[in-house]
Amino acid sequence: MATIHKEIQIERSKEFVWDAIRDVGAIHQRLVPGFVVDCKLEGDSRIVTFANGMVVRELIVDVDDKRCRHSWSARGEPLTHHNASIEVFSEGDDKCRVVWIADLMPNEVAGPIGEMIQEGLNTMKQTLQRQPRL
Repeated sequence: MATIHKEIQIERSKEFVWDAIRDVGAIHQRLVPGFVVDCKLEGDSRIVTFANGMVVRELIVDVDDKRCRHSWSARGEPLTHHNASIEVFSEGDDKCRVVWIADLMPNEVAGPIGEMIQEGLNTMKQTLQRQPRL
């Protein structure tokens, strides 16, 4: 099993960033527009359409407001296993660190998925830092 661990600093408060992450049905509008082009909630899952054409069903495992942590599991090809989480940590009054960890199989998809995760984090940073501070 491959593990991907990526982090990024965002020049916004933990609360500001978490508010956008926890809105799991609006990531294509509030968090990563352009990287994700559509997101539809269906029961305890969301159907995510990425800009590269990939469509994935993601089971929403948890949205933990106390820890500012969201976890999910992507289902379907090419993945035989996937679970991921994103957590927000304060780095001061107006700065935070976002940590995205994914465990997946087969190992061969770790490279492309890792590149997608980095692109998602970069888009998240650009999107949230463009928005006015609260």
